[in-house]
Amino acid sequence: MSTQTFMNGVNVDQLVDTINHVKEQPELAKFKFRATNEWVDGGHSRTTIQSFYGAGEEDTTRSGPFVMEGDEPPVLMGENRAPNAVESVLHALASCISVGFIYNASAQDIKVEELEMKMEGDIDLHGFLGLSDQVRPGYENIRLTYRVKADAPKEKLTELCDYVQKTSPVLDIINNPVPVSIEMEKK
Repeated sequence: MSTQTFMNGVNVDQLVDTINHVKEQPELAKFKFRATNEWVDGGHSRTTIQSFYGAGEEDTTRSGPFVMEGDEPPVLMGENRAPNAVESVLHALASCISVGFIYNASAQDIKVEELEMKMEGDIDLHGFLGLSDQVRPGYENIRLTYRVKADAPKEKLTELCDYVQKTSPVLDIINNPVPVSIEMEKK
């Protein structure tokens, strides 16, 4: 009977096995994530996420969908039923950095007691409202500050955070243009 190694809630043996499988079979690294969004009313929309393709097959582990709501604050003509899309981007970034930090800390046998992030992003609405083509509609900048309590020296944690930034998919999506194709289908 084998014993699994866990660190920070991560099955380190499974993590190492996954890395080794991808090294041996690079095609297992190809994933396709999906989402469906439906407008509800005003600034309110609902995104449903369930299926994805990864590790060489269609995933069937999710018994039901994840539902994410989006809305706007009243000052932007919404009803505050959910975070707006740019706030959701901050969540996605924090979630990605967090999982990358914890998985890599676990692989390096670093016990993390606390990890918290604060983010702030600046947007000038002139771009979004179509009032200026000189102002981008998205974030002008994002600031992320993290606090960590762990059993490793500050230099090691800084090195870990630097590595996580190099390997974060969401940070990469934010920092580098991603081709997006949009096609309309009329009902």
